[in-house]
Amino acid sequence: MKTSLKKGLSSGVIFGIVFIFLLLIGFINVGSTMIGDLLGNTASGRLPVNNLLTFLAVLGVLTGITARNGLGESQWWQALLGGLVAGLVSGVLAWLAIWLTGTLSLQGSEIQTYLPNMDPADLNYLRFYSTPLAAANTYLLYFVGFSVAGAALVWLLSIKGWFVKCWQACRNGVSNWKGTKDLSDVFKNRWVMLVIFLAVAVALYFLPLAWGSYWNYIMGTVAIYVILGLGLNIIVGYSGQLVLGFGAFFATGAYTFALLTAPTPHGIGLNLWLAVGGSVLVSTLTGLLLGLPILNLRGDYLAIVTLGFGEIIRILIKSDLLTAVTNGPKGVTNVGQPTWFGETFNDVNYMHLLMLLVLVALFIAKRLKDSRTGRAWVAIREDQTVAQATGINTYRSKILALMLGAAFAGLAGALFASRNQFTGPEDFTLMVSINVLCIVIVGGMGSLPGIVLGAFVLKGLPELLRELEDYRLLVFGALLVVMMIVRPEGLWPAPRVKFDKPAEEPMQDLAPEVKQ
Repeated sequence: MKTSLKKGLSSGVIFGIVFIFLLLIGFINVGSTMIGDLLGNTASGRLPVNNLLTFLAVLGVLTGITARNGLGESQWWQALLGGLVAGLVSGVLAWLAIWLTGTLSLQGSEIQTYLPNMDPADLNYLRFYSTPLAAANTYLLYFVGFSVAGAALVWLLSIKGWFVKCWQACRNGVSNWKGTKDLSDVFKNRWVMLVIFLAVAVALYFLPLAWGSYWNYIMGTVAIYVILGLGLNIIVGYSGQLVLGFGAFFATGAYTFALLTAPTPHGIGLNLWLAVGGSVLVSTLTGLLLGLPILNLRGDYLAIVTLGFGEIIRILIKSDLLTAVTNGPKGVTNVGQPTWFGETFNDVNYMHLLMLLVLVALFIAKRLKDSRTGRAWVAIREDQTVAQATGINTYRSKILALMLGAAFAGLAGALFASRNQFTGPEDFTLMVSINVLCIVIVGGMGSLPGIVLGAFVLKGLPELLRELEDYRLLVFGALLVVMMIVRPEGLWPAPRVKFDKPAEEPMQDLAPEVKQ
């Protein structure tokens, strides 16, 4: 009981403060409008009150879920008590905020002078076009009622009752389907995998045709960052080397491709497919030249050195010293585009090419992970000293990881420059390296599905949130904070290898039997 009260009190205070914060920045009206768009409940002029009530119901349910989550199995009255306390605390804070702002607004106070996002029309909507006291009471009732409902929902899903029995029955039914011992056996059937592969291939072909130019560009950016994430995952996720200058390899690949294909400043005009190979080769050699003198460093020292290397590359391609080579701050324009049977790629062709290369990169990364070299990388990541003691050439393995990661970055750089038909120094700032590192960490270090998911979250989700305008970064930051609290190991962490201790055989008596 004491634990339920404590958890309910803390959850109520947190969500009450969150509500007041959202009220002060004007986000409650934006959230209500978004709910109206989803439900098709929009109107010109007077905003529907039902959208605001739905927004409050969602907050109330989240309050109850948070109050009940993490308490394990308990009595039903303890769950309801925690939800009730959380709803009362958050509801009282919401009551005070609505009553105070509503009263001040009706008395003619210029609240918008101090809080620009609190427009009088929005405050009228937040009061349900009613009196401050009646609106505040509604907020209190909604928080209490839906907080209790959220806590009850979590309790019902956690008890060992009908829900668990139904889930087990469904699982056993699927497991027994056609004599399979486990659900995973279904996916081991080559015909099932062939059907799934064909379905995915058809979907990947038709999706770019339906997305349109804007979403093809966004998803193309996501695909490029997936390739970048796979490259850095080899360095950081597999071999455990903290590299903060990964953007240098990205820049090397992009500039190599641009200089080999653009008409200026050199006019080489190399075949585009050969230029891609040249970009990968130059980036790989850059990784080799960087790794030879520094890979005896570890941890923070390695991170600082690679960070400096990334900044050196960016400053050099921007400086007047290499203007004759890189075109300086102006960058390289009219970068060549790939062609197929004489036709230049459009946005759909680019998306198909990027999807194909992402699949190839995933296949290569998977094969590397499962290889002898991949196991050596994992051993170095876990403990370099022990790995070296077991006979692993740690220096050579780390050099190889850095070169392969740089090769992936060079490929991504060539695709980036070709698609944009331009590349410049400002495309390769420190934030590029930080973004790729965040993709690896948020998705799950060492996890290939995690890299794909992390790229979608960090590069695709901000575009989905663009409709929130001024609140986009706020919502994105809040989602990252929630993710780090709920899933600190990443959205899709890599499974750790488990060692099953073999069963000990009973010792046999080695002494010969003595005949009577």
